[in-house]
Amino acid sequence: TRRCSLVLLVEHRPLSSFFIGWRAWRAGRPDMADCSRWQPPRPCEAYRAEWKLCRSARHFLHHYYVHGERPACEQWRRDLASCRDWEERRSAEAQRSLCESERARVQAARKHILVWALRQSPPADWHLPLPQEKDE
Repeated sequence: TRRCSLVLLVEHRPLSSFFIGWRAWRAGRPDMADCSRWQPPRPCEAYRAEWKLCRSARHFLHHYYVHGERPACEQWRRDLASCRDWEERRSAEAQRSLCESERARVQAARKHILVWALRQSPPADWHLPLPQEKDE
């Protein structure tokens, strides 16, 4: 049996931000039982742009400085190949690969939660002098 799924997410990246699933919203929500109307979560050009960005010298230096290791660009290349395979042959394997890759990306993004609780209003005593200023 063939299963279709559609992933609609928003991903924010400093150098490139893409709305995942823009094709699905533009075309209307497809029937999930109809696998012939399934679209990749991103356009293939987005995967190519991410792969090209990942291989750039600037990204390499930034990633190495922040994380202490080389960036892993292979997944972007595999996603690009799967997207092109889907567009050319409508391969079920390519569809599965893209869905799993996007799902893994979403799970990785969700595990980085906010450390600080954001406050809704300033403290009640925000206008008072600080303790070290009282001593002087």
